[in-house]
Amino acid sequence: MNETILVVDDEKNIRTALAGILEDEGYRPVFAKDGLEALEAVKKERPDLVLLDIWMPRLDGLETLQRLKEFHPLLTVVMMSGHGTIETAVKSTKLGAYDFIEKPLSLEKVLVTVKNGLDVGRLKAENDTLRTVAFKGHDMVGKTPVILQLQEQVRRVAVTNASVLITGENGTGKELVARAIHHWSPRREKPFVEINCAAIPEELIESELFGHEKGAFTGAVAQKKGKFDLADGGTIFLDEIGDMSLKTQAKVLRILQERTFERVGGTRTIEVDVRVVAATNKDLPEEIRAGNFREDLFYRLNVVPFTVPPLRERRDDIPLLVEHFLIIFAQREGQERKRMLPEAVELLKGYDWPGNVRELRNIIERLVIMTPGKVITPDQVPDSIGGAAAGREVEHRAGSAQELHSLREAREEFEREFIIHKLEEHGWNISRTAEAIELERSNLYRKMKSYGIDAKK
Repeated sequence: MNETILVVDDEKNIRTALAGILEDEGYRPVFAKDGLEALEAVKKERPDLVLLDIWMPRLDGLETLQRLKEFHPLLTVVMMSGHGTIETAVKSTKLGAYDFIEKPLSLEKVLVTVKNGLDVGRLKAENDTLRTVAFKGHDMVGKTPVILQLQEQVRRVAVTNASVLITGENGTGKELVARAIHHWSPRREKPFVEINCAAIPEELIESELFGHEKGAFTGAVAQKKGKFDLADGGTIFLDEIGDMSLKTQAKVLRILQERTFERVGGTRTIEVDVRVVAATNKDLPEEIRAGNFREDLFYRLNVVPFTVPPLRERRDDIPLLVEHFLIIFAQREGQERKRMLPEAVELLKGYDWPGNVRELRNIIERLVIMTPGKVITPDQVPDSIGGAAAGREVEHRAGSAQELHSLREAREEFEREFIIHKLEEHGWNISRTAEAIELERSNLYRKMKSYGIDAKK
């Protein structure tokens, strides 16, 4: 067992009594006389649970609880008080306390509460770990400047409550941005609820978003909570919001303005605390001019705009994405991870990917399933992709060749590109590259210098 319990109380006899029973049960108790000492003790000891008195000098228990939860949101805290009231207990719970014990303390109740609190703490930690693992399958993969900048901006905005509008072509990963915003926000322990506005028929979308009361329409045999209800305290992701009707847009606008709504067929006003993240592949300013989208809703959503770049504008991320998907599909299928030859990856880099990352993911999944061996070769890349990439490369080479004026220049240009390609293939390791192309190491250095190739990559 040996879990650490921090006891915070200004009365020595309380600390002594709790020390005895906690040690007898195999716990490791540590102590603080007031809230300020408690904050320092939490930094040093990293306790598994805190027993926190409310009435103390210098810093009272409620203020201490609030500060603890700001920096350690998963920490389990049990409040203790000899002047307990329902109001104090409710306030403690709202601030994040697990339970409330009245003095004089029942030692039996203390032990039961500590055991249950530690069980809840373990579940919270396990859930947090599982949530992090699950998120890794949905994170934004890439090291190109445009993606690194997007990742930085997402983390900066995530800690706020600002509404976000994500734009980009189909398949670029707008949902991943929305999930990242939720994951890095203080709402991460609350629900992330997604709804595709384009996939739900017009007559049902209001019911899906706001819920309905029993008898609101034919088939409404019971009350149903909507997505905004389910997302209370968390984040709702309105995908393809450009396809939402003007009538529904008006209701979403009201939620953004007043944080209230009514269910379909109902009259009761329901308060909700939800962060709205929306996404679309449409040009919303153009939709506004065409009368298809409310201008006031656009400005409410567009507090922080993000644009996810198409894959063709970040081709250098393709090798990382390929590795990412190869790992995912190997784990999913329970197989050894397959490897893709650099020449095959180069074919993928040469393709324009009109379906963006989603199309690349589908292709890698197909290659993992259809490739019998452990290595994916250029021959196994679908002709629709390999042929397009090869055509693009031929076009590029033809254009480059027209700019050269002699056979010597053409030969030198080819040799320079060949050396760079082989260096990249071998991680810019000079010795391995020289051995692979059957050239003396010193000769390779000399050629790199003459062609202006920087060895310090």
